[in-house]
Formats: sequence, structure tokens, C-alpha cells
Amino acid sequence: MSLQERIINHFTDHIQIHQYMMTNLSEIIEDAAQGLVAALLADKKILCCGNGRSATCVQLFSSSMLNQFERDRPSLPVIPLSTDIATITGIANDYSFDDVYAKQLRALGDSGDVLLLYTESGATASMTKAISAAHDKGVMVVALSGNKGIQLSPLLNETDIEICVPSHSNARVQEAHVLITHCLCDLIEHQLFGG
Repeated sequence: MSLQERIINHFTDHIQIHQYMMTNLSEIIEDAAQGLVAALLADKKILCCGNGRSATCVQLFSSSMLNQFERDRPSLPVIPLSTDIATITGIANDYSFDDVYAKQLRALGDSGDVLLLYTESGATASMTKAISAAHDKGVMVVALSGNKGIQLSPLLNETDIEICVPSHSNARVQEAHVLITHCLCDLIEHQLFGG
């Protein structure tokens, strides 16, 4: 396969997944945005976590909410759990990396908050423990996942939402998560601040 063919394959895969999401995931993305907005309207907060490249989606979402997405507006209460390197490495060193988000959630999460969780690889131990800690605190989970690894669905409550990108490619899943994140940011701004 030539380099040009490889490039065309990347674009083709990207387009096919995004077309699938537009047709099949729009409603669940809307539901997730409404859940996030409901928490914000109730003076609750959104906590976010993700490992590796998924942590970049956490930063994308949190910076868009704490600053702005596409309009000047008040900051929204979002706490990225993936960005405090001293806390993450401290918990990983003193306990286990599996506890890096759960321990923070137990301290910061309140009933009515939402955990926005990003994972390309499914139910890793740190994600599993984060979901469990969220449920213990009465925190709703919105999980963005992919088809690779152990699925999150069995870990989620009926009030939780999973937006699963139908791909085994980490690159395609992350690309989709970025677009979904942009949709969530836009829908939050639109619902809270209009037009």
C-alpha cells in the first residue's frame, strides 16, 4: 500500500465513523448535554478524567468550560482530575495508579455532580474505580468510550450515559471524542446562554 493510499484510508475511516455518529449517536449526545446542563443549573459541577491521550480531551472540555468555547460568557464549574501532576503522582506512588481518580472523586464529588469520563481502551482499573467512587457519591457518569477493551456498560447505572464510538482504532476514537466534546460544549453554551 502506498503512502497516498494510507492517507486516503485514514480519511475514509474518519468520515465513515463520523457519518455513523451523526446518524446513530446524535440523540445520546443530546441526552448527555442535557444531563451536564441540568447539573450546572442545579449549581453542581462537572468533574472530568481520562488517561493518556484521553486526558487531552479532558483538558479540551475543561478549558472550554472554564474559559469559553465560542462565546464570551461566565466560567462554568468544571474540575479536570487529570491535570494535577503532583496529586496524580502522589496517589499513584502512595496507593496505586488505579486510585488516581477515585480518591479525588471521594474528596471533591457531591451528589448531583457529573463525572465526564473519557477512555479509548475501555474499563481500565482507574476508570472502573472512578465510576464506583462516583456512584458512591451520587455522581452521574457520562462516559465517552470506544469498542476496544472491556466495555463500560456493565459498570454504569441506568441514569448514566455511555457514548461509545464504534471503532477499535485509538486514533479514530480520539478524533470522535474531540468532535463529541465540541458538540457538548456548543450544546451547553446554547442551552445556558442562548442563540
